[in-house]
Amino acid sequence: MYLFLDRDGVINDEIKDGYVLHPGMFRFSEGVLEAMPLLARRFERIFVVTNQRCIGRGMLTVDGLLEIHAQMQDAIQLAGGRIDQIYFCPDVESNSPCRKPNAGMAMQAKNDFPEIDFNKAMMAGNTLSDMQFGRNAGMQTVFIATTLPDTPFPNPLIDKKYPDLLRFAQDIQ
Repeated sequence: MYLFLDRDGVINDEIKDGYVLHPGMFRFSEGVLEAMPLLARRFERIFVVTNQRCIGRGMLTVDGLLEIHAQMQDAIQLAGGRIDQIYFCPDVESNSPCRKPNAGMAMQAKNDFPEIDFNKAMMAGNTLSDMQFGRNAGMQTVFIATTLPDTPFPNPLIDKKYPDLLRFAQDIQ
């Protein structure tokens, strides 16, 4: 099994109407560091797929994003978890092929890891755009209701719904 995770609102606290622009602004969401080792045991590969429009808008450099991600990965590894690869889309335009809900980042992962079978993959995210990304790539979808808890379920885009990443990780053990 393969897991694709959104970042903001799933791994870290989302900054409403803003962006994580430096490592000091990055805060793990509650339970994430406990969830990551559970997920690492369950999934063959774990990927992060994140839209980062702030780069295209000139608010953050690619090097700045890589610094944030290095800090995030170090903490996850220290907790016993792992992320195999992080994919990000810096594009501003919503119709960019790499920008979720388009499946470009999933295709990048498939190119880097040809063994990926999207029929054996899950996308966990906190927006319907994340769910559409999962559907567009042929994955099962898991809605993490951290930022939009009132999202109706059942929903044609959502296969499973959990209040947070830890509950999901505990349930799939």
